[in-house]
Amino acid sequence: MSDIIKIKDDYIDKLNTENNVDKVNNIKSELFGKNGIISNEFKKLGSISVEERKKLASDLNNIKDELQNKISIKIQEIETKEINLKLEKEKIDVTLPERDIEIGKIHPVSQVIDEISSIFSEIGFSVEEGPDIESEYNNFTALNTPDNHPARDMHDTFYLDNNKELLLRTHTSPVQVRTMLKGKPPFKIIAPGRTYRSDSDQTHAPMFHQVEGLHIDKNIHMGHLKGCLNYFIKEFFEVDKIKMRFRPSHFPFTEPSAEVDIGYEIKNGKIVIGEGDKWLEILGCGMVHPNVLKNVKVNPSKYQGYAFGIGIDRLGMLKYGINDLRAFFETDYRWLSHFGFDPLDVPSNYRGLSR
Repeated sequence: MSDIIKIKDDYIDKLNTENNVDKVNNIKSELFGKNGIISNEFKKLGSISVEERKKLASDLNNIKDELQNKISIKIQEIETKEINLKLEKEKIDVTLPERDIEIGKIHPVSQVIDEISSIFSEIGFSVEEGPDIESEYNNFTALNTPDNHPARDMHDTFYLDNNKELLLRTHTSPVQVRTMLKGKPPFKIIAPGRTYRSDSDQTHAPMFHQVEGLHIDKNIHMGHLKGCLNYFIKEFFEVDKIKMRFRPSHFPFTEPSAEVDIGYEIKNGKIVIGEGDKWLEILGCGMVHPNVLKNVKVNPSKYQGYAFGIGIDRLGMLKYGINDLRAFFETDYRWLSHFGFDPLDVPSNYRGLSR
């Protein structure tokens, strides 16, 4: 017992001279940690007689209480001393004018992605994501794109190796491939995200954003595709009626394929969606090619469906009157201040996440 009393006295002397909270906490661990000095003494109680155990346990508890109280008092003293030093050194002039506060703006691309995701979620679509760096198989081969297709050329695609096995995805369709390979039908998803192509002008950028949609199930047909897109376009542009036409086209991964045009007119120098006799191409779509379903191990004799792809940046340009795609990526705060969205300004009729 005399050894424990000596240890107690030694640690009290250490605590009296210590002025650092971390070091005091280290002392606490040395004494009361899992293998601490006092903790180990309590473990020895089981190996002695009952009479000795009562006496020793009482003495140990007294020593434990004394050391713990000393540690608590010491920590409080050190913290109080540090606060007082700060109060002496750090002074605030409360008469100074307040600093200007600038609230950040939500980028139009983030805004449009929120709106799109919210609208499609209302009709049963879930959101899937995938990597920006893709395999050649997921980006082209699985999507029934032949080896001699122009999109595989170096001037269209950013390849990351000499063997052309890795690339920056040219669309978000590989997310559809990944989703179907890891699950079983039915599938009803959208895949928004960044895509990359070697192109740059007022209406094209080497990096841009797309959302692709996919609905695979039994007995799905073009009527379902038309109804889905009609609903989305009306909701996104906030119009009651929309003029829409399907124009025959060709994509390797859909058959039949179509470009979708919507009616518009120019009023007071602005594009008004849903009215007029002019036509504007807005997206590509079609019924998923049977070869694509075979490549992802879905039986095309039992399941079929539609897919579509929409340029997110261009949707934002149309809806919010932005006339140059390159401005989306120039990080000009003046532009963002004008076209961005206030995160605290949430209209009562807005269904999205951030406007």
